[in-house]
Amino acid sequence: MSLLTNSVRFFFRQRLKQLDSTYLHPEAAQEKVFANLLMSGKQTAFGKQYNFQQIQSIPQFQQQVPIQEYEAIVPYVNRIRKGEQKVLWNTPVRWLAKSSGTTANKSKYIPVTQESLYDCHYRAARDVVLTYLRNYPRSKILSGKGLTLGGSHQLDEEPNGIRHGDLSAIMIYNSPWYSELARTPKQEITLIPDFELKIARIAKEVISQNITNFSGVPSWNLVLMKKILDVSGKKNLLEVWPNLELFMHGGIPFEPYRELYRQLIPSNQMHYMETYNASEGFFALQENPADNCMTLLSDVGIFYEFLPLNRLADALAGNFTALDTVSTVKTNIHYAMVISTNGGLWRYLIGDTIMFTSLFPHKIKITGRTRHYINVFGEELIMENAAKALQRACEKTGACVCNYTVAPIFMDNSAKGAHQWIVEFDRPPANTEEFVDTLDRAICEVNSDYEAKRANNTTLNRLTLTEVTKGTFYEWMRQRGKLGGQNKIPCLYNTREYAEELLKIKLI
Repeated sequence: MSLLTNSVRFFFRQRLKQLDSTYLHPEAAQEKVFANLLMSGKQTAFGKQYNFQQIQSIPQFQQQVPIQEYEAIVPYVNRIRKGEQKVLWNTPVRWLAKSSGTTANKSKYIPVTQESLYDCHYRAARDVVLTYLRNYPRSKILSGKGLTLGGSHQLDEEPNGIRHGDLSAIMIYNSPWYSELARTPKQEITLIPDFELKIARIAKEVISQNITNFSGVPSWNLVLMKKILDVSGKKNLLEVWPNLELFMHGGIPFEPYRELYRQLIPSNQMHYMETYNASEGFFALQENPADNCMTLLSDVGIFYEFLPLNRLADALAGNFTALDTVSTVKTNIHYAMVISTNGGLWRYLIGDTIMFTSLFPHKIKITGRTRHYINVFGEELIMENAAKALQRACEKTGACVCNYTVAPIFMDNSAKGAHQWIVEFDRPPANTEEFVDTLDRAICEVNSDYEAKRANNTTLNRLTLTEVTKGTFYEWMRQRGKLGGQNKIPCLYNTREYAEELLKIKLI
């Protein structure tokens, strides 16, 4: 163990004890968070509108306050952008995290307060490093630098002084000076708004540095890492950075990219740690390297509620009945996550679906998006199903996938329905028919509804595969103005909108 690593672990030993306590007793942590949030919310326009002064308990809060999608908070956010304070939170809001996501085409502006920045985002990011150092006490990540691929939006300023940009840009801008010693590239490069220019500048700057870890969305980091190999002329990243040992990833399922990263970093000593963070908050981290599920963070200023997916429509229609909390959730149920935060979000439907794999500690896995699934024929295909089936098909056929999306093929008078998989391969299968058969069977194995619809081709025919040229998905995202940052390729969609746009891409 290095002296620096040992010193960091010693200095933050109390925080590690707190984490262990919250893992075993999340109810106590959540009750404290809820009380603090309610106290702050009483002084806001939102809190006065929904009579926070009268609320004495969590069930009463759930009865009085409606579940909010982004469209419901837009009027409040617009008031903040005009300079009004104490709208959603009782301390000044000077930052708005600009997030396009994949739920809607327009940008979302999420309030970022001093409390959410320091007590949630920074604190949880530090928890990730502390957890890794505890799991790997001989780690040398602190002996080098961490490579951060930030968002593609510059920090813009409203006339009243409120700034907005990607959360990553906001965090980098507000980070203490000494963090620059452990991070690369320089701030002015990280905040370059043009993604392609930024990639080129980062590659030139970092190839000569001692990079021990990097973080971000797997798909965009893959673009950066391939650029670094191009610039350096090396065959793999260990030839560029021999001390590389950790990739902290999140945002999209990692399994479709795992083999690509193994090729880029051919080492059994390379570690991958999943995190669950977004503009709205930092929710979970992979606490045990032997378990791919993530442990919920219950003391970072976020109060969680969990809405069973079969009650989603009911809740959005105005039924405010009590939802599950950490005290009442069950394993193996698909939940939509609802959050109230120290950033001023109240009963906000973030759009992700999760499932608990264990309780005490409360471990979760992300299973999809509330609006990104395919249920045209009653098959209820979610992202978790698609990613798992794709992994099996790749393992059996030796294929390697860069990007993919799935769209329905609608029934007509002459044909039954089906799913169309539009796939960009890094390494195509030797036998395409075997890949399609394996993928189709794998979906049946992980999704009983799909299996029922496929039985004897009752409702669904076998899926179809459309292979596109390398770079097609990147060009599609570029044309949509969604390169880099937290922009994600929608893997599943209930219409053919994205599929038709992709199929029109012609690369020169």
